Amino acid sequence: MNAEPKADARYYLEDLAVGQSFVSGSHTLDEAQITRYAEAFDPQPFHLDDGAAGKSLFAGLAASGWHTAAITMRLNVESGLPLAGGIIGVGGEIAWPIPSRPGDVLHVESRIMEIIPSKSRTDRGIVTVRSETLNQRHEIVQILTAKLVVFRRPS
Repeated sequence: MNAEPKADARYYLEDLAVGQSFVSGSHTLDEAQITRYAEAFDPQPFHLDDGAAGKSLFAGLAASGWHTAAITMRLNVESGLPLAGGIIGVGGEIAWPIPSRPGDVLHVESRIMEIIPSKSRTDRGIVTVRSETLNQRHEIVQILTAKLVVFRRPS
C-alpha cells in the first residue's frame, strides 16, 4: 500500500497500517558536500581526498555513512515520512551496504513494519519503520530500521 499524501498531510498513529509505504523526494550529492560534511564531522581521508580515497577500501571518494544518514533524515522530514509531531526516534539499527558517492541522486523508501499502541501513554505508540536510501541505480546505500514515537490524533 503506497501512501500519496497531500503536501500538507500529517499522519497520526491511527492513520498508519503495517505495510504502508512512503517515498521521499530526491537529493543530489556532490563532491563539495561530501568533503564539507567530512571536514566538519568525519575527517577521514576517504571522505576528504579523492586520491587518498582511491587507495582505501572504498576505492574512491565516499560520503560518510553519517552524512548519508543526515540526508535520509532531511528527505524523510521534508517529503518522505509525514508524521504528525515530527520524526521522533527512540532507537534503531543502521547499515550501509555500499557507500554514497559524488553524483549519486538519493531518495528514501520507507515502509511501516510494526505498530504498537502504548498501554501506559494512550496518546501515542511506537512504530517501527524500515527506510531504505537508494541511489539513481536503485542500489541500497543505507538501511535504517527505526522505532519512532507516533502520536494519536488529539480528541
